[in-house]
Amino acid sequence: MTETTAFPPPDDPEGTDERTAEVLPFPLKKHSDPAPEAPAGGEAKPGEWEAELPDSDDPEAEGLAEGEPVDPPREAYPPSVSEWMEAKDKARMPVLPDWVKLPDQRKAVRKWAVRHYSTVIGYHAVRVPCIYTPKVLWYSPRGAWRWSAAIGRWVFDAEGKSLRLASVANEDAAEYLKLSRQRNDRVRLRGIVAAIASLVGLAAALTLYVMAPSWLLLLAMAMLTTMLGAVGVPADRPLIDMAKVTFRKRKLSSDIVIRAHEVAGLTSKDQTIAFPRPIGRDGDGWRVVVDLPYGKTFEDAMKAHARLASGMDIAPTQLFLDKDETSGRRVSYWIADRDPLAVPSGKTPLLGATRVDFWKLFPWGVDERGNPVMATMLWLSLLVGAVPRQGKTFSARTIALAAALDPYVRLYVFDGKASPDWRKFTKVAHRIGFGIVPKNGFDPVVHLLTSLRELKADVEDRYHRLSELPLHICPEGKLTPEISRDKKLNMPLTLFVVDEVQEYLTHPEHGKEILSLLVYLARVAPAVGVSVMTSTQKPDDKACPSELRDQHQARFALRVGAYQVSDVILGAGSYSEGLDASKLLKSHKGVGLLKGMSDDAGIVRTYLADGRDAERILTRAAALREAEGTLTGDAAGEAPAPEVSATILDDVAAVLGKGEAKVWSETIVDRLADLRPEVYGAWAELDAKPKAEALTAALKPFGVATDQIGRRIDGKTVNKRGIKRDDLAAAITQRNEKRAAG
Repeated sequence: MTETTAFPPPDDPEGTDERTAEVLPFPLKKHSDPAPEAPAGGEAKPGEWEAELPDSDDPEAEGLAEGEPVDPPREAYPPSVSEWMEAKDKARMPVLPDWVKLPDQRKAVRKWAVRHYSTVIGYHAVRVPCIYTPKVLWYSPRGAWRWSAAIGRWVFDAEGKSLRLASVANEDAAEYLKLSRQRNDRVRLRGIVAAIASLVGLAAALTLYVMAPSWLLLLAMAMLTTMLGAVGVPADRPLIDMAKVTFRKRKLSSDIVIRAHEVAGLTSKDQTIAFPRPIGRDGDGWRVVVDLPYGKTFEDAMKAHARLASGMDIAPTQLFLDKDETSGRRVSYWIADRDPLAVPSGKTPLLGATRVDFWKLFPWGVDERGNPVMATMLWLSLLVGAVPRQGKTFSARTIALAAALDPYVRLYVFDGKASPDWRKFTKVAHRIGFGIVPKNGFDPVVHLLTSLRELKADVEDRYHRLSELPLHICPEGKLTPEISRDKKLNMPLTLFVVDEVQEYLTHPEHGKEILSLLVYLARVAPAVGVSVMTSTQKPDDKACPSELRDQHQARFALRVGAYQVSDVILGAGSYSEGLDASKLLKSHKGVGLLKGMSDDAGIVRTYLADGRDAERILTRAAALREAEGTLTGDAAGEAPAPEVSATILDDVAAVLGKGEAKVWSETIVDRLADLRPEVYGAWAELDAKPKAEALTAALKPFGVATDQIGRRIDGKTVNKRGIKRDDLAAAITQRNEKRAAG
């Protein structure tokens, strides 16, 4: 049975009512679904990752070699034949279309038909008494005049008048006499026909008036009046208003599709497009598959996207192109009934989530067709870029909220613009900072710098420790869910978030070092479970250099000002692939192009979590972490190692006594507090163990490790963590050499 994450409905204010909790089987979107891997650390489940072997006592199993299937296939084919058969199976058309077979497709078509025809009927029903009837009565006299005038012109042969006048102008007497005789004959015959028709009509009207019931008489009068009103209505003011004036509510035909390709320049005199399958409904839109003329490719269709939309008489945001792997000239179009990107994706399902497993996919948004898009931050870093007010921060924050709901994920959050958007993460973040301006003796830029140094040292340490773990714990030298949740090993999944990263990278004093550390983490850290997510509204080389952008495996671009900026965010060559975030509209808030999270790129309409929703989620996340004992760092009120890092080596050296080769960490902390109480005073107020941990974290970025140091006190040996003078001296020497070289 597949394990899934429980997401109670968002209507549950706390998300903890077991009666309303349910398991939502989120369908996986192919462009955000990573390739499945066998569970690392532990045996694979039978029937899931390996074949279940028969019992050795089973007589029918005797003679089976190890690895030999219990029930071998009756027919074995060479690989080439198998591949050919598989390709033929995929190419075979289904007996019934998807909208007939699939319940969700049937439901979508049914909803569309009911919505469409009920709207049309209701639209006209409301207008019959108040609009259509007055229009009929107003235009019916004009229609009677037009009708009688047309009959008069027919009876008196008005269509031949121009010829008779021409013969007079040419002084052609013979032709004129011929036309006059023809006209007299026509008028005589047509007059008789008109007279008979008038008598018959009058007799029928009198009979109807005398013998017919009143309802039939009224119906006949209404029909006659309606006909006269339809005749008398002006050409620019139709009698019946259009319930839907756009293309999307009329049937898409092959003629329209061919016309679109002709005006887009995708056809030639000798070749046009072909339809390998019929046009049909597909959800809230139409699915069209075409074969372009030989020599034309999917890339040509992408470049002609705007002209294709114009030829189909729709907005470009309603036309979506998909590549067909079976042929370079085959293109699949999905034409939405309305702009799907302007439709809000709704509130995040995280509102109803009791907790999230960050090792698995989590809901991030929906695609253009409303299918859920599941995201992952495992083994990658993510760059988010957009112009202001397009949902960049909210999109990134949704990922951080999912991480917060996994109590075993360590969060670092830094916001360069110091907005209220990230303030509530103080409940759960291990390290957090806002803005670049020092306040009340706290410098957020130095705090970020120290956190980056701390994390870099942790990443380097993880690589060493993972390679040294026993095989039964770490069979492949890689981080596993079991290892990440082991508090003794202290290697949790970590998400490092930097919003408006350009504010830190352009800092005059620390910008270069912050850039260097971020580049290192984005390039190296994801492999050991440390993911980096940065967002910016200025992705140019000055504010966010390419050496950092290029380290992000995944990119997410919301609306930007120009295709060049879109290419900078999504990566060089994205525009030629048809990925252009500048085509998104201002109304497409929270909508962006996702590339690199899997093999395919796609559109994501991210879920919304406003300030109140984020606070609810983070309150629940803080309670989870307190229950699991994973609330650490700034959220737990633990003293950070920040600003002391630049002088910590010299300060420790200053408090070591002559001849002291090994000193306990708590002793050093007490001496540091006496040396510089304004800096180390907070450490001295901690208990013995937190003192040692604070000093360890501060010295770790410089390669100074702490070891168990034993001393005899009152005849007993007491072991506590401390440092060695030789390690400290080596670190100072190495630091001085780097300064001299730099």
